[in-house]
Amino acid sequence: MKLKVRKPGFDKFLKPIANGLGKLRKAWEQSPASKYVMRIDRYIIAKFLGTYIFAIALIISIAVVFDFNENLDRFVQNNAPMNRVFFDYYLNFIPYFSNLFSPLFVFISVIFFTTKLADNSEIIAMMSNGMSFNRIMRPYLISAAIVSLATFYLGSEVIPKGNVARVKFENQYKRRKSQVVNYAQDVQLEVDSGVIAYIGRFENINKTGYQFSLDKFVNKKLVSHLTANSITYDTLADDRYHWVIKDYTVRELKGMREFITRGSRIDSIIKMEPTDFLIAKGQEGTLTSAQLTEYIEKQKQRGFANIKQFEVEYHRRIAQSFAAFILTIIGLSLSVQKRKGGMGISLGIGLTLSFGYILFQTISSTFAINANVPPMLAVWMPNILFTFIAIYLYYKAPR
Repeated sequence: MKLKVRKPGFDKFLKPIANGLGKLRKAWEQSPASKYVMRIDRYIIAKFLGTYIFAIALIISIAVVFDFNENLDRFVQNNAPMNRVFFDYYLNFIPYFSNLFSPLFVFISVIFFTTKLADNSEIIAMMSNGMSFNRIMRPYLISAAIVSLATFYLGSEVIPKGNVARVKFENQYKRRKSQVVNYAQDVQLEVDSGVIAYIGRFENINKTGYQFSLDKFVNKKLVSHLTANSITYDTLADDRYHWVIKDYTVRELKGMREFITRGSRIDSIIKMEPTDFLIAKGQEGTLTSAQLTEYIEKQKQRGFANIKQFEVEYHRRIAQSFAAFILTIIGLSLSVQKRKGGMGISLGIGLTLSFGYILFQTISSTFAINANVPPMLAVWMPNILFTFIAIYLYYKAPR
């Protein structure tokens, strides 16, 4: 006779968890939402999200191993601390690339587990019991909504904050050359209503600009013209718009008369700062959606033209979250039917379409930045095209 030995305190640890889960289940069964989300819906949602998370974990784990193996020599040569490698780089590397390839993972997940349901005749059983194709689609769309909200939140709030630490780590320990912009040329922007600033060349090392001019217009007429040999951004001042103007000349126009004032130095508040025109590659990825909106609006008011990459990034975050719905419908329509060749044909078509979506998204974004294509249209173009594909496959799906 065998005796079961229980560790003291083990039941005390499990009992509160079991009670909590029981209360959650009871609350769910009593809630109005339980009437619309039935057991079969919860089963499909669990399959969808479980396969999605498993696919992300598998692919990203492989990517981390390959990336670490490739960059190990650089980390050692540059004396990168292991805690920074883990916390600053890989802890931000994982969500960044997971979110970047989220459409691919959604597509693969839907095709993978739906094909298994079809092969096991579970789809046939659902339809034979009176479930329509639209009814089967409900838990898929609920799962797509969960993925879409998670993708948007990560891309808008979490990942940009993590990108700041990741990019800083890459510049210091991974790349041979820093991506920080050290100078800007021919900067012209409206710093206030009717006030236009121009800097011939600005050097970030000493925060100094040369060939500076400041023109003030009233009713489209020039009333003041300031020129200076140099202008320096005061990083120690309390006001973030504090500038020091040196060797300046001010010409004030009053009717037919002109008044000229010269001086060696003057402190002035000009509503601009170096970050307004020193734009580093990938800087848009370090701003949250709220910061992107504020930055784009401010630069548009100032007449600054080089903001297309920021507009593309803003619209891309929204478009990518909607892609989960489109690719879910395509994946379900392709794999709902039991095929003779099994999963291979559906998975092959799905991979081709998903990689095509990612490639098309990259190409269209490039057109927006380097050509005259409106950023919003360029970013949403893949979604528009794949929406038509989804509609076609939806009507071709077996009923």
